[in-house]
Amino acid sequence: MKVTVTIDRRPEIADPEGTTVKKALHELGFTDTVSVRMDRVIHLEIDSDDPVEVKARVEEMCKQLLANPVLEDFEVHVDA
Repeated sequence: MKVTVTIDRRPEIADPEGTTVKKALHELGFTDTVSVRMDRVIHLEIDSDDPVEVKARVEEMCKQLLANPVLEDFEVHVDA
């Protein structure tokens, strides 16, 4: 079963990578860029036919390893 995990830095947390990319875009002439946030998307394939079980398992993966719960929020999308 294919799973997509979207991990976003919480809005109140600074994003130094996004700030650096915004500055570089401005230097390249893309001065209309107002803000940049650098988030992550992870694609997994899980060997199971139960979408509820897969979602719970991947959420546990996020809590233990894939996401930093202090700085980031995550969403799990299972393609059933």
